[in-house]
Amino acid sequence: MTPRFKTALFAGTFNPFTIGHKSIADRVLQIADRLVIGFGVNPDKPDPGAVSRLAGVKRLYADDPRVTVVQYSGLTTDFARECGADFMIRGVRSVADFEYERNLADINLKISGIETLLLPALPELSYVSSSMVRELAANGVDISPYVPQKNQSPA
Repeated sequence: MTPRFKTALFAGTFNPFTIGHKSIADRVLQIADRLVIGFGVNPDKPDPGAVSRLAGVKRLYADDPRVTVVQYSGLTTDFARECGADFMIRGVRSVADFEYERNLADINLKISGIETLLLPALPELSYVSSSMVRELAANGVDISPYVPQKNQSPA
């Protein structure tokens, strides 16, 4: 029997890519052979910061050949098939996140046949969200504790 090469897709807008996202990605690498971090973009809604965020995450994982960081548009399930994903990953921080992500996982499975693994945030990171980090940044607060640095150890 030939072993299967397990590819996980972790997709999102990652605006910004937080220490919570990095924690999920690093934990997925413990169960998958390959991780694709897909930056979803909507061509009808220009996002000038997307290229910079993508480049930052590429730098973060530059030394790990198991990780590919790419931009995509369209349905995530189409991109999952395109990149050869065996399953998709979604992080959940709360019950509200769980309900939303479970519904998304259900529809994605129905339309594509691709399973979604819901991975809970570590308790110490459950309060970190991209929207919270954006709001802090917009109000002049140092966000460096909430975004990964190249030399941080995996969570």
